[in-house]
Amino acid sequence: MGLTETVLDLYGTAFWLIIKFVTIIVGPALVVGLIISVFQAATQINEQTLSFLPRLIVSLLALMYAGPWIVMQIVDLFNFLFMNIPIMIG
Repeated sequence: MGLTETVLDLYGTAFWLIIKFVTIIVGPALVVGLIISVFQAATQINEQTLSFLPRLIVSLLALMYAGPWIVMQIVDLFNFLFMNIPIMIG
């Protein structure tokens, strides 16, 4: 495997890891935002904090819940990179 393939493989791994992190954190906030938007449209309440605060709370709860898993994924990737640097560069 050449250097280009190795770099692209590492880039792809890191990219998918970031996609998983964003999905876990932003996904629940998106669902809550959609529910609140439907509620606001049905009741014709246009309050900015009504849509922002629940999304913020859900995002923080998702981060607290998935935080240990996220940290372990980052540590695993770092350990993989650190242990395989000599193999990867030649």
